Amino acid sequence: MQQSAILLVEDNPDDAELTVLAFKNNRIANEIVVARDGAEALDFLFGTGAHSANPPGLPAVVILDLNLPKVPGIEVLKRIRATERTAMLPVVVLTTSVEETDVLGCYRSGCNAYVQKPVSFDDFVDAAGKLGLFWLVLNVLPPTGN
Repeated sequence: MQQSAILLVEDNPDDAELTVLAFKNNRIANEIVVARDGAEALDFLFGTGAHSANPPGLPAVVILDLNLPKVPGIEVLKRIRATERTAMLPVVVLTTSVEETDVLGCYRSGCNAYVQKPVSFDDFVDAAGKLGLFWLVLNVLPPTGN
């Protein structure tokens, strides 16, 4: 896997498909790996479970839903930040929640950005394009191994 891949952690198949479509509509050609729950995301990031035989490299960015089965998004975020290998990995929370406790909890746990999912398709496509442009083109990632 290339450093430019995106890990999309989203349990709702419609939202995952919409996100992938929005990236394609914005000409974001990066590989998109979809994890359907928090446990699958952690297996992918840490080379465990289904990924233990051939652990992938780290993605350029993780786009993380909060309300996930098996392991909640906030716990995924905390585990990412708790491990040296993944501590600097950019994590963008993309969720429907605008609850103050969710926003504060995510920032306190180390998210890099918190974005509310837009309701309309056009707004969602626009937001996905801006996310992709910033995190995959404009943002400078820390050197690997640091």
